[in-house]
Amino acid sequence: MSTAPPYPAVLVNNVWSIGSGEPLDVFNPVTGERIACVASASAAQVDAAARAATRAFASWRHTTPVERGALLRRMADQVEAQRSCLEALQQLNSGKPAFEAGLDVSDVVATFAYYADLCAAGSGLLPQAVALPDGDFSATLEQVPVGVVGLVVPWNFPMVTTAWKLAPALAAGCTVVLKPSELTPLAEIALLEILVAAGLPPGVVNLVYGAGAVGQALVQHPAVAKVSFTGSNATGQRILQACGPRMQRVSLELGGKSSLLVLDDADLDQAVALAVGGAFFNAGQMCSATSRISVARPLYARFLDQFVAAAEALHHGDPQAADTTLGTLISQKQQWAVLERIQAGVADGARLLSGGNALAGLGGYAIAPTVFTEAEHSRALWQEEIFGPVACVRAIDSDAQAVAVANDSDYGLVATIVAGDLDRARRVAAGLEVGTVWINTPQLIFPQTGWGGFKHSGLGRELGPWGLQAFQELRHTVAPR
Repeated sequence: MSTAPPYPAVLVNNVWSIGSGEPLDVFNPVTGERIACVASASAAQVDAAARAATRAFASWRHTTPVERGALLRRMADQVEAQRSCLEALQQLNSGKPAFEAGLDVSDVVATFAYYADLCAAGSGLLPQAVALPDGDFSATLEQVPVGVVGLVVPWNFPMVTTAWKLAPALAAGCTVVLKPSELTPLAEIALLEILVAAGLPPGVVNLVYGAGAVGQALVQHPAVAKVSFTGSNATGQRILQACGPRMQRVSLELGGKSSLLVLDDADLDQAVALAVGGAFFNAGQMCSATSRISVARPLYARFLDQFVAAAEALHHGDPQAADTTLGTLISQKQQWAVLERIQAGVADGARLLSGGNALAGLGGYAIAPTVFTEAEHSRALWQEEIFGPVACVRAIDSDAQAVAVANDSDYGLVATIVAGDLDRARRVAAGLEVGTVWINTPQLIFPQTGWGGFKHSGLGRELGPWGLQAFQELRHTVAPR
């Protein structure tokens, strides 16, 4: 058990300090061991961070895109240089296997590099002439930074979600107050230390650590012009309501209950591999988890046999071990919540084919990969996000039914299609009410492609030029020639 003093987890004007609020324990989810004590920011420290960001905005907003891009490029390079340290922190604090931790760091590097390139090219950042029907007048469009932004990020992809928000916010000319999850602050603190070392001007990015009260103080601070949040629907709805009276700009990336559709001409081995990755990567702790699996009836029995065997072959253990392919859940609370969902599914009449139990492992919070069939379409097991390694499989009899089943959801984040005929797969994709569709590929996310969903899966988009636009306002200037 750690007996070290609290981590410095408040960054204001590039100066680290220990929080003045409640101290919180941080755990290794693989072992259940306490690895750090981190003191929360106080309301006064949140206020100081927001005021620092406000002061810094006065000059940062007037830096050139080239200057901002140079900082982002240094950030990408420094993250790559510190790869081994950041991967180790992801494994220690998040319980991610080595392969997943490496992917996370690569994603961070790619995101900072992408927005550095946008800045270098001036894409979406420089004034543009607007053609008018009257030659006596001229017009110019400017994309200006929205102001101080509050970034509230989750525990399932520390650093990654931060990079998705932080890089475009800085590229746009905004200043930032970041609140990481109270469960996974260590990698986020290290990331901000790298950013400061890369030449960040004081006050441009600030960090306040803590749980819900700290997030609430940040969201409600009068200096914060925009809130970008990733997390649960319940919290997202509260943030939306809190921002409404002041007309704060809001981006929300929320839940999902996504489908994987296996058409009758699919390659079965590929379908099983994509189902395992879609349902069990990051121990199923993904808003994009394709945990609703619909399989064409001619392939259904064989798919089930292979999918169950593949799920049972996943290995849980030391995240640094090369053979560890399944991460653990983030906390005991999350483990209990997932086990309750599994037990409720059994009580509702779903058939449990595999898993459904906690894994003793090393004393942490793992759950065996769990496979259900015969889940009632209207029941929670099929309709509600579980955020754990739980998949439900059903048979379908047509492409039209596959689309109807996928769209019969409050969510609309992603979907995966496995098919032999790509044109047919694209026709199915065209009918899906989701923000991203993968055809015969793993869940590849590139900085160049937007991220976000339909319906209850959120508001707005991240990544690509749309991620930059999320931190900008538009201003037109019309004048005589």
